[in-house]
Amino acid sequence: MKKPKFRRQEWHRYKKLGTKWRKARGKLSKARRYQARKPALPTIGYCSPHATKGLHPSGYRDVRVCNVKDLEKLDPEVHAARISSTVGLRKREVIIDKAKELKIKILNE
Repeated sequence: MKKPKFRRQEWHRYKKLGTKWRKARGKLSKARRYQARKPALPTIGYCSPHATKGLHPSGYRDVRVCNVKDLEKLDPEVHAARISSTVGLRKREVIIDKAKELKIKILNE
């Protein structure tokens, strides 16, 4: 079963609210009191399986890389590298070449 989209109470009524989830805190709020026919609330039952929790959608574990040493520690079957935003262009090219050599996937190439 697919996970429902958890939206803020009355998100459709006021444009300024947005759809991002916020817990209902009203005294007489039907959504807070878990009444029937109200939108689903985020609960522990909707959580992801433990084996896939925290993984990138591609199935790899996302690891931040700042230099070539960090890249050499990774396992290409389990990890995918994300080059840190503080790395300059020259060092970034060196890291990308080394990743191709080690057959490591780079998420933000």
